[in-house]
Amino acid sequence: MKQARVKFFFVVCMAVIIGIFPVSSYAATANEIDASVNASLDRFVKEVKGAKAFLDAAKGVLIIPKVMQGGLIVGAEYGEGTLRIGGKTVGYYNIASGSFGYQIGAQEKDIILVFMSKAVLKKFRASENWQAGVDAKVTLVNVGVDGSLDTTKFKQPVVGFVFGQKGLMAGATIEGSKFTKLKK
Repeated sequence: MKQARVKFFFVVCMAVIIGIFPVSSYAATANEIDASVNASLDRFVKEVKGAKAFLDAAKGVLIIPKVMQGGLIVGAEYGEGTLRIGGKTVGYYNIASGSFGYQIGAQEKDIILVFMSKAVLKKFRASENWQAGVDAKVTLVNVGVDGSLDTTKFKQPVVGFVFGQKGLMAGATIEGSKFTKLKK
């Protein structure tokens, strides 16, 4: 009986979390994703000193704008974006994750993963469900308005940036998040 209540509680929490996400964030067209990605990259370069040079040094950049995250004991996040190499889109991807624990709130944020290693980028592109922290260690940088970057400070093969947060949610993490290639 206790297991049935726990399962019921889990289902209710997931329904509430999914219900707070706008329906428009699902099944976006390639043009809609590209427009959001361009706006996110423009904001990133304008707000963060050194971002342009950092992006230029990258082997590939995964940009996922408007990632929706919410939680009430059970949490979830979802977003869609593009992988760009040399400034050109080479694929569309989503981020999805779920979690269980002490959490409450909802937010929208932009995530940028910068691949500094060709080997890790190749593994990412070949993977069905690449998982941050499992398939490669990701150094996460929480960017504020007055932030600045120096490419010599980051020696990890993948550097992640979370910025443009809107809403209230404690902590920024992508550990355990799965990235899956979309057919667009």
